[in-house]
Amino acid sequence: MREVFQQELAEVQDRLVELAELVAESIDKATRAFHKSEVSLAEEVIASDNFIDQRTVALDELAITILARQQPVARDLRIVVSALRISASLERMGDMSTHIAQLARYRFPDKVVPKSLRSTFAEMGQLDVEIARKLVELLRTEDAQLAEEIRNDDDKVDALHLVVFDKVLGETWKGQAVDTVDATLASRYHERFADHAVSIAKKVQYLVTGDWDPEKSAS
Repeated sequence: MREVFQQELAEVQDRLVELAELVAESIDKATRAFHKSEVSLAEEVIASDNFIDQRTVALDELAITILARQQPVARDLRIVVSALRISASLERMGDMSTHIAQLARYRFPDKVVPKSLRSTFAEMGQLDVEIARKLVELLRTEDAQLAEEIRNDDDKVDALHLVVFDKVLGETWKGQAVDTVDATLASRYHERFADHAVSIAKKVQYLVTGDWDPEKSAS
């Protein structure tokens, strides 16, 4: 019975990694669609969101089944409960990717944001992709160093998010109303994507150590 239980816990981790890989692929395609105005890539991201949702539900059902049948305790319980919370954050990250892709599709064949902001969004998108890839490895290896790197990358995304707001609210901003709305939304989607990754990183650290540091958890 114990061997079966351990196999089920391993499957939970494998499914989390698979879900994170799907999200990493989604944000990579979404940011490319956003910057290059590639509507076909945007459509792929939008279409894949339903599959991410389905895989999330399947993972949650497995975790709930384990809770009901095995009644885990201590670290095993943390693994299952953390998986439920992490899967929810990964699903939301997939949603953020979809929102970015939808902006690209809506504005096709035009670019989503004015030229003055494109380099900022390119950097923000690159950071989100790097965060997503690090998150895959974090879930696979539980390497605490990756969790810290994700936090640091999130700080950079937050700083770029502020740059966008400073520009669209500044006196020299020449964009139309639609440009202001698009830039504001896109920046928020990028920023929230990274925030969810940080939330997952905190949960993995808790899973590994059993400690929850309120100061480090503040975001």
